[in-house]
Amino acid sequence: MNWKDEGYLLHKTNFDENSIIIEVFTQNHGKYSGVVYGGSSRKLKKIFQIGNKILVNLVSKSNNRMGYFNVELLNPISPLFFDDKKRSIAVLSASTILKILLPERQINIKVYDSFNQMINQLNTPNWIKLYILWELSLIKELGFEINFDNYRANPKKNNFIIEVNDNFYEFPKLFLNPYQINLSNIEIRMGLEFTKKLLIQNFILPNKLKFPLPRNILEKYYS
Repeated sequence: MNWKDEGYLLHKTNFDENSIIIEVFTQNHGKYSGVVYGGSSRKLKKIFQIGNKILVNLVSKSNNRMGYFNVELLNPISPLFFDDKKRSIAVLSASTILKILLPERQINIKVYDSFNQMINQLNTPNWIKLYILWELSLIKELGFEINFDNYRANPKKNNFIIEVNDNFYEFPKLFLNPYQINLSNIEIRMGLEFTKKLLIQNFILPNKLKFPLPRNILEKYYS
């Protein structure tokens, strides 16, 4: 089996002295794992930064066995934000969420396109709102959609309340007004807390997963 596809690096781990195993979220083949021989070498190491966009060529003897990748760097996303802690941790957070939630080898073009769009807009001033909305869109694509028509105002805290599966959640108006800009730290944190609770209660806990540490760190930046 042999195919070539573009994708984003989600995870890497050492395989032997010179090689690594990587997980890539590809456009046309879903999340896929493979060995990269020589991937831990100084020459290739810079390619394998989490969040980088890469071109992978898979070679495998069968569908049931892990193959190996030949890799080219398409877009060095991670190095763009080495000096920006918030954006850097957002890349790690999104990549880790996809790693733990996406099923292996299942194609999802909508999730890929939304992730691609969000990553490419991280250099915009309103990037954190786009990140929060990306998490909400991911939750929807994984089978859990929120109907924001069923909400009520919460005047005491200047926010809103919605009932989902007999649970009540507070959320800011950013989910009701797509054109709102210049979010306060309180609104950002509340938006992150809202999507976090949805992720935990509908995906993390039922599947006995561990919530990503980078995502917790991102939220703490707005405390």
